Amino acid sequence: MGVDVIVFQIMEKVLVTRRISENALAFIKNSGYEPTVYTELTNISQEDLIKMCQGYVALLSVGPNKIDERFLSACPQLKGIALMSVGYDKVDLEAANKHRIPISNTPDVLSETTADTAFLLMLAVARNAFYMNKSIERGEWNFFDPMQNLGQELYGKTLGILGLGRIGLEMAKKAKAAYGMDIIYHNRNRNEQAEKEVAARYLSFDELLMQSDVLTVHVNLTDETKGIFNKTAFSKMKPNAIFINTARGAIHNEEDLIDALQNKTIWGAGLDVTNPEPMQKDNPLLNMENVCVLPHIGSATKETREKMAMMAAENIVAALKGERMPQVINPEVYEG
Repeated sequence: MGVDVIVFQIMEKVLVTRRISENALAFIKNSGYEPTVYTELTNISQEDLIKMCQGYVALLSVGPNKIDERFLSACPQLKGIALMSVGYDKVDLEAANKHRIPISNTPDVLSETTADTAFLLMLAVARNAFYMNKSIERGEWNFFDPMQNLGQELYGKTLGILGLGRIGLEMAKKAKAAYGMDIIYHNRNRNEQAEKEVAARYLSFDELLMQSDVLTVHVNLTDETKGIFNKTAFSKMKPNAIFINTARGAIHNEEDLIDALQNKTIWGAGLDVTNPEPMQKDNPLLNMENVCVLPHIGSATKETREKMAMMAAENIVAALKGERMPQVINPEVYEG
């Protein structure tokens, strides 16, 4: 008489640190893995994240989670970590390589959306849009004075870009098409594609500061770029200059930016990123006429967040299957 044997398959578990699209979660589950989502609307301390990761074989990290030696040495069982972001300044890649844990990000899919946000901020700052809206709420829409509430035009002005990569190029295309702006830029390396497509001119960083009417930032946060926009940098910019940052808040020194705006060293600023985040409600930037601040929403469209989540999910599944993550940022782990 035969005996029926029932085999129970233990699904490997994936920790997801924020709510993401149902399609991405379904993709992970349909691939044979069990996603667990942290649904509390709070940041997770590193200590708590380490405790939470025990028993999981992969991490889909959403938000400012610090992935360093302490974390990685405490979670050696992880087969892969997928970031739902382009930036990876919170990751110690040297430590990840040491522990042979692949890390991935989500490049390309948010270039247009983030450039849209930079363009929105540029136009809003140029016309004092946020401040003027607040003036209506304060009941200050009264007597018409043709010499008040004056912004500045963007037609034919010079757009300077620090970091003319995918996002920077999308911003350059929009500015050139809409306002016929001249494009100048500074990178570690020349971008010949951009020079052909938008007639971008390569300049030194100091020349970029001195010649830009609008200066928009699209670089990663590194030791080299941290605090690069400080008192010295702002002092070299034009008095009519608009500073736009949609990259990382720590790229600009916020106290120096406030001083530059209050002293009229530069004309205005548009920020989608601040330092720290979230910004305190009593921050003087929020009450300045020529400043527009957004709560880090550069990629915040349904379409883009769906693409980001799916890309992160695909990277996680690849790692769990023992395959190379399609968007791996430390390919060294696959060598040797």
